[in-house]
Amino acid sequence: MKIIRPAQAGTLQSSDLMIYLEPAVELSVEIESTVKQQFGHLIREQVDAVLQQQGVSSGNIRINDRGALDYAIIARVEAGLKRACTEHG
Repeated sequence: MKIIRPAQAGTLQSSDLMIYLEPAVELSVEIESTVKQQFGHLIREQVDAVLQQQGVSSGNIRINDRGALDYAIIARVEAGLKRACTEHG
Protein backbone atom coordinates (compact mmCIF):
# COMPACT_ATOMS: atom_id res chain seq x y z
CA MET A 1 0.00 0.00 0.00
CA LYS A 2 1.12 3.52 -0.71
CA ILE A 3 -0.14 6.52 1.24
CA ILE A 4 -1.33 8.87 -1.50
CA ARG A 5 -3.38 11.44 0.43
CA PRO A 6 -3.82 12.79 3.97
CA ALA A 7 -6.28 10.85 6.10
CA GLN A 8 -7.22 10.21 9.69
CA ALA A 9 -9.18 7.68 11.73
CA GLY A 10 -10.32 7.35 15.32
CA THR A 11 -11.26 9.67 18.15
CA LEU A 12 -9.57 11.34 21.10
CA GLN A 13 -11.90 9.69 23.60
CA SER A 14 -10.60 7.57 26.44
CA SER A 15 -9.57 4.04 25.36
CA ASP A 16 -9.24 5.09 21.71
CA LEU A 17 -6.67 6.77 19.50
CA MET A 18 -6.48 9.16 16.59
CA ILE A 19 -4.17 8.40 13.70
CA TYR A 20 -3.08 10.98 11.12
CA LEU A 21 -1.43 9.86 7.87
CA GLU A 22 0.26 11.90 5.11
CA PRO A 23 2.31 11.00 2.03
CA ALA A 24 6.08 11.27 2.44
CA VAL A 25 9.30 9.96 0.91
CA GLU A 26 10.38 8.05 4.03
CA LEU A 27 8.48 6.32 6.83
CA SER A 28 8.08 8.32 10.03
CA VAL A 29 5.98 7.17 13.00
CA GLU A 30 5.37 9.48 15.96
CA ILE A 31 3.40 8.30 18.97
CA GLU A 32 1.94 10.43 21.75
CA SER A 33 0.20 8.50 24.49
CA THR A 34 -1.16 8.96 27.97
CA VAL A 35 0.40 5.56 28.75
CA LYS A 36 3.59 5.90 26.70
CA GLN A 37 5.86 5.35 29.69
CA GLN A 38 4.36 1.91 30.37
CA PHE A 39 3.12 0.77 26.96
CA GLY A 40 4.77 2.92 24.27
CA HIS A 41 6.90 0.03 23.01
CA LEU A 42 3.85 -2.25 22.71
CA ILE A 43 1.87 0.40 20.83
CA ARG A 44 4.80 0.81 18.43
CA GLU A 45 4.98 -2.98 17.92
CA GLN A 46 1.29 -3.11 16.97
CA VAL A 47 1.61 -0.17 14.57
CA ASP A 48 4.76 -1.59 12.97
CA ALA A 49 3.12 -5.01 12.54
CA VAL A 50 0.16 -3.51 10.65
CA LEU A 51 2.42 -1.33 8.49
CA GLN A 52 4.59 -4.32 7.61
CA GLN A 53 1.58 -6.55 6.93
CA GLN A 54 0.11 -3.90 4.59
CA GLY A 55 3.45 -3.24 2.89
CA VAL A 56 3.69 0.43 3.87
CA SER A 57 7.23 1.76 3.48
CA SER A 58 6.72 5.53 3.37
CA GLY A 59 4.51 8.17 4.95
CA ASN A 60 4.23 10.44 7.98
CA ILE A 61 2.15 8.77 10.65
CA ARG A 62 1.18 10.47 13.90
CA ILE A 63 -0.72 8.68 16.62
CA ASN A 64 -2.40 10.31 19.61
CA ASP A 65 -3.30 7.45 21.95
CA ARG A 66 -5.66 7.61 24.91
CA GLY A 67 -5.12 4.09 26.25
CA ALA A 68 -6.45 2.06 23.31
CA LEU A 69 -6.27 -1.72 23.54
CA ASP A 70 -4.51 -3.81 20.88
CA TYR A 71 -7.63 -4.47 18.79
CA ALA A 72 -8.45 -0.75 18.66
CA ILE A 73 -4.88 0.16 17.67
CA ILE A 74 -4.95 -2.38 14.83
CA ALA A 75 -8.41 -1.31 13.66
CA ARG A 76 -7.57 2.42 13.64
CA VAL A 77 -4.29 1.93 11.78
CA GLU A 78 -6.01 -0.28 9.18
CA ALA A 79 -8.89 2.20 8.75
CA GLY A 80 -6.49 5.12 8.39
CA LEU A 81 -4.45 3.24 5.80
CA LYS A 82 -7.52 2.35 3.75
CA ARG A 83 -8.53 6.01 3.68
CA ALA A 84 -5.00 7.26 2.90
CA CYS A 85 -4.26 4.68 0.23
CA THR A 86 -7.38 5.02 -1.93
CA GLU A 87 -8.46 7.76 -4.32
CA HIS A 88 -11.98 7.99 -2.87
CA GLY A 89 -11.86 6.91 0.74
